[in-house]
Amino acid sequence: MSGPDDSGNVVELRVHGVSGASAAQVLDLQQIGQVAGDRSGGFYRPRPPYSDSTGANGVTLEAYRWGDLPSGTVARTLAVVFLLPFMLVNVAIWMRPANPGSEAAVKSLCRVLALTLTVLYVLAVAGVALDLVGWQCLASPDCHAGRSWLSWLSGRPVGLRLAVLALVPVAAIGLIWRVSCRPGRTFEAFRAPDQGSAAPRLGTVGQWDAEPLVGRLRAIHVAAAFATLDLVLLLAQGANDASTATIALTAITGVILTGCVGLLCTPPLMDRSPGDRRLDRITGTLRNAAIILTVVVVAHVPTSSRPWSQQHGLPGYDRTLTGLFAAQTTLLAALGVVLLWHRRRERGATPLFGLGALVVVATGISIAVAYSAELVYRVADFLDRDVPTEEGIATGPPAAYTWAIHGFFRALLGTAIVAGLVILLSRRSRRRAAAAIVARDFPNPPAGAGPRLGQVRDAIARARFTEKLMPLAVVYSCLAGLGTATTTIGLLAHLPGDLIEPNIGLPAAAVTFTIAFGSWVIAAIILGLIIGGIFAYRTEPYRRHVGVLWDLGTFWPRAAHPFAPPCYSERAVPELARRITYLVERGDAVLLTGHSHGSVLLAATVLQLPPQVGARVALLTHGSPLRRLYARLFPAYVDDAALHEIGRRVGWRWVNLWRDTDPIGGWIFSPHSAPAPATTGDPAAAVDRRQRDPCDVVAPPGDSVAPPIHGHWPGESDEPFTEAVEELVRRLGGRAGPPGTPG
Repeated sequence: MSGPDDSGNVVELRVHGVSGASAAQVLDLQQIGQVAGDRSGGFYRPRPPYSDSTGANGVTLEAYRWGDLPSGTVARTLAVVFLLPFMLVNVAIWMRPANPGSEAAVKSLCRVLALTLTVLYVLAVAGVALDLVGWQCLASPDCHAGRSWLSWLSGRPVGLRLAVLALVPVAAIGLIWRVSCRPGRTFEAFRAPDQGSAAPRLGTVGQWDAEPLVGRLRAIHVAAAFATLDLVLLLAQGANDASTATIALTAITGVILTGCVGLLCTPPLMDRSPGDRRLDRITGTLRNAAIILTVVVVAHVPTSSRPWSQQHGLPGYDRTLTGLFAAQTTLLAALGVVLLWHRRRERGATPLFGLGALVVVATGISIAVAYSAELVYRVADFLDRDVPTEEGIATGPPAAYTWAIHGFFRALLGTAIVAGLVILLSRRSRRRAAAAIVARDFPNPPAGAGPRLGQVRDAIARARFTEKLMPLAVVYSCLAGLGTATTTIGLLAHLPGDLIEPNIGLPAAAVTFTIAFGSWVIAAIILGLIIGGIFAYRTEPYRRHVGVLWDLGTFWPRAAHPFAPPCYSERAVPELARRITYLVERGDAVLLTGHSHGSVLLAATVLQLPPQVGARVALLTHGSPLRRLYARLFPAYVDDAALHEIGRRVGWRWVNLWRDTDPIGGWIFSPHSAPAPATTGDPAAAVDRRQRDPCDVVAPPGDSVAPPIHGHWPGESDEPFTEAVEELVRRLGGRAGPPGTPG
């Protein structure tokens, strides 16, 4: 394929990974550079002078910095922590199998499971406001004594107390509704020409306008949230006074909830084009009806003339909560059956056995249950003063939450035990494979290089543990699903200690201790996520480790849960496509270099470029997770066909650099250490170039430490990167002059 004129300029457009690096770091244009030593102590010199707009290969350097799109402010980063369950279930809908026959079923099940998270959110807030405060604490003088902010409601009728405190979950629904209304797209997207039905699905990310679907999902979830609150109030009143009005309002509530589930189970209807406004009117009407119903229910609850009988726990609340857990268990089992039925049958197709969506959904539900249980438990501890009373009872959470904490801690402990066994059992094979790689890379090591060779071997062995994490995720999801299933025992009004002691022999006191300990473990995890979110925003090295979760989760558009954080690819991919098109139309050739997740952004961008633009583009990826992670986790969007199409779009001007010490990135087409010769006839075989890491195991002359082990760190200054840039510039037909020469 012909390239641009020999006199044309080449623009090297660099896209960073999840490190959140500054533009100067991405361009490698710092005024000083390290010439010896390591990060703890080293020697630096001013860099050779060259133009601010050109790199060492005579190309014009340009960087696209997207690191603040998924994080931004501290408030937004913390929002990602608390909205983590919503984000995970949204990611799961994109992890469906490549088999098109599974699309409708997986979409429906993921969206209904996402709806159960909204219901759980409302039930948790209602459990605090209505059950713990309105029903239990206000019925006990020892609980509300000395609490002026609460005691003013103590002498009021129960119905009035519940109606007033219902404003708390109403405010919580309004808050999350308001947060989710932020638009995911802030400008008119770049629109590539229609590529036809055969175009890879990855190319639709960023081009697909998700706002209409998000609006429909938002209306349904808001309707279900208000209907859930209505159900809690009506079941409590119905246990005391099952009047005709109460029964009628309960029936209407059931119709609204059924309508919400029914709409989510019709993907062709939900995914209609933005121009079709009929469904928007239907979902808007459903939401407005639920809001009006809530007003009527809140006004109806205080009208009961019969005295409310006091009992432990708000009537109907525990059973509603347990019923939700049972529904989640059933839906998870159904999703597992669908995924196993439609999984790819080839050997080694995916290490998740086709259960990627189930793993992520189950993890999201497990975290949501832990969040909810911890909220209720901590408020119950705050309200309960452990003072025995005759008038009331000690404030305590429902039995379902007790079982939930027990199940979460059991899943966490079980996974930790299995992980320890996997580490021990796989260590020998991983170290053996790593030793073979080290022996091949350094066949004649000098004397005294033994300790450094051991460090390199250990780095490679640790990097190979990534493949073991995926089966561990399956183990955790199965244990978490089992933990959710055991919450249904709460319907029998039994606590874990009541059943474990007579059947297993473990003392009930020990079971109670493990539940309390598990509650504090959950609190520690939540606190750790919050601290991690803050440090991920403020500290670049720390972000490199924890930013993977945020950037992976918010890369995919919101298609399952409308309360998930907005998708940054809806801006980043069209923005990149527009900039590349502008540069090419201006007369430049463009060399795209992407590190880590930046290579994924570039892959989606290349698939959106018009053919005449792709003819003047080359691609250099390093530390890329396209094959190692994305092809395994998202088989419907990243597969061999999509990867080969990316290569064809750029005329196979594509080089991928990878290291054995990298725990995230890897090869894309071939795991061999050297590219295949051109005579093979397969251009994909020449894409991958393995980098030896480190470049040597002894300190070079004039230095006191051996070259560093880079692992997943970018290497724009490394010799293999520079050589790849020079090769691709030549293949583009551009100039690769000496440093300081304008391109």
